[in-house]
Amino acid sequence: MKTTAFTQYHIDLGAKMVPFAGYNMPVEYVGINEEHHTVREKVGVFDVSHMGEIWAKGPNALKFLQYVTSNDVAVLTPCKIQYSCFPNGKGGIVDDLLVYCIDAETYLLVVNASNIEKDWNFLCEHAPKFGLTPGKELYNASDEICQLAIQGPLAIKAMQKLTSENLEEMEYYTFKKIDIAGIKDAIFSITGYTGAGGCEIYVANEDGAKLWKAVFEAGEEFGIKPIGLGARDTLRLEMGFCLYGNDIDDTTSPIEAGLGWITKFNDQKDFVDKALCQKQKTEGVTRKLIGFEMVDRGIPRRHYKVCDEAGAEIGEVTSGTMSPMLKIGIGMAYVKPEFVKAGTEIFINVRGKLLKAKVVKTPFCKK
Repeated sequence: MKTTAFTQYHIDLGAKMVPFAGYNMPVEYVGINEEHHTVREKVGVFDVSHMGEIWAKGPNALKFLQYVTSNDVAVLTPCKIQYSCFPNGKGGIVDDLLVYCIDAETYLLVVNASNIEKDWNFLCEHAPKFGLTPGKELYNASDEICQLAIQGPLAIKAMQKLTSENLEEMEYYTFKKIDIAGIKDAIFSITGYTGAGGCEIYVANEDGAKLWKAVFEAGEEFGIKPIGLGARDTLRLEMGFCLYGNDIDDTTSPIEAGLGWITKFNDQKDFVDKALCQKQKTEGVTRKLIGFEMVDRGIPRRHYKVCDEAGAEIGEVTSGTMSPMLKIGIGMAYVKPEFVKAGTEIFINVRGKLLKAKVVKTPFCKK
């Protein structure tokens, strides 16, 4: 099992460790609810070093990324970030990812930990068509980089103590290369998977210990705490953010998943599955991803069946939990198109009992 630059800190702090995407990762420290509230109200730190980082470089890097991703990479300028996905050529999604534009010929792709090998193989399959050589213009740096996600309303204020750069002025989905905590050329970005505000810091593995200590010293006065993967999941679900392997996968299209906004059909852009996605957008799909709140008391879980009032199956839950902020069950599910309108009454089959729920717009939690 792999470790990150921060694994020993998690163990020393008494975290409950679990295997995740081939890594030994902390799922919780003191409890998911408490950690969830820490991020929503103060500042928490996630070790997300298991995420993958792949460089695409050279004069044909843009053309390559335009083909393998669904979004329009051409609109990116240096220091901008874009959310996108890799269509798999069969109507599904290889992975969702972030594209960082360093300059016109240099891009950093941040991908999901569980998909690094799959993503790399997918990219290597298409790279030669655009003159990118795996190991050269296309380079997998995942084992060389560590990353901390510092999340919460006080995160930027805490991190400002570690750099002379003005972090408060940074816009959502932008980044800077900065010196922070005495570490040169760190990548400091504002994206977030919690909806609580905050940042991400990427450094070389050898600088990990220095970064960890500096981050926690800077955040001490703000009540900073380490946070596990359990709260990361409840936080992202309250925002209605998709999780690969649950809400999107190799069998779900971007259009079905409500990701039409990252699927661009410009005349200048050709991409894997463009024709199929265009057809789905024009003619419609047989299922769509929705958010729902429980009306009856109960906790929805992945793979629970979604039914109509008569008990006929109309879909399946992909993610579900008891919302720590709302104190009710919330979830996401694929359902037939006629059940996607907000306010529509649906039923979740919870261990043989049909519990009433209603379709709602996401995010569930506005805070």
